[in-house]
Amino acid sequence: MSTWDRYITDFVSYLKIERGLSENSITAYLNDVRKLQDFAISNKKEVKNIRHEDLKEFIKQLFEMGLSARSQARIISGVKQFFTYLLIEKEIDKDPAELLEMPSLGRKLPEVLSIEEIDALIDAIDLSTNEGHRNKAILETLYSCGLRVSELVNLRFEDLFFDEGFIRVIGKGDKQRLVPVSGTVEKEINIYNEGYRVHQNIKPGNEGFVFLNRRGAKLTRVMIFTIIKRLAEKTGLKKNISPHTFRHSFATHMLEGGANLRAIQEMLGHESITTTEIYTHLDQNFLKEAIISFHPRNK
Repeated sequence: MSTWDRYITDFVSYLKIERGLSENSITAYLNDVRKLQDFAISNKKEVKNIRHEDLKEFIKQLFEMGLSARSQARIISGVKQFFTYLLIEKEIDKDPAELLEMPSLGRKLPEVLSIEEIDALIDAIDLSTNEGHRNKAILETLYSCGLRVSELVNLRFEDLFFDEGFIRVIGKGDKQRLVPVSGTVEKEINIYNEGYRVHQNIKPGNEGFVFLNRRGAKLTRVMIFTIIKRLAEKTGLKKNISPHTFRHSFATHMLEGGANLRAIQEMLGHESITTTEIYTHLDQNFLKEAIISFHPRNK
């Protein structure tokens, strides 16, 4: 095994075991570092001989290959993580990527719905249909809890702790978090469950999932997108929205309402606001107080 391969193998183990990253994230980092490896080998450079000037030349080649600024930034981020790891492990005594600059992304801010627009979408749901109360419960849960669409479709009854005022969410990398839940979400899920779901023929293996399709199986991510797109068309909403829009709106409205940024970070399941706060953990009572005090659905 070459020196490069050994360091990269150890880096992957670090990402998996110590950072607890998902397989997708690890694969992305691996691909980024492999690109640097190819560049270094073609220039007869060992890991410990890489200098800042070499990395600048590497980035120049990425630019000349026609990669977008976003793709370049992602690769640079992976390379920075790799050298940070080598520094932590004392394999190098100076980080050549420390002063590496990211390309300007011209980042587009995500769409955010106003409270009135969210109300209009929810009010547009036809509650006379079999799926009406389910769809209302879905939108209330997305907005009131700030969930990712994957977290919503995988929500199980064993994750609902309504008496304690929380739901348990399995996020990226199978990391669990507790999210304070509003009375509105509890009410809508109970209406859907008791008025419609209990009468369904449920496919074996899907009994535990909260939200089911008309065939009694767990909903797909695509179906959630479809539900939201149809409601946007029905209300004449011109914004390009997705399930993630409700998550952005949740965070924005909480922040505008005065909630602590670190409380929002915890509720969204983000690792940190800055790298210095990776290990910050907030008391669950503090989170519960934040969502009760600042979320529009509790006004």
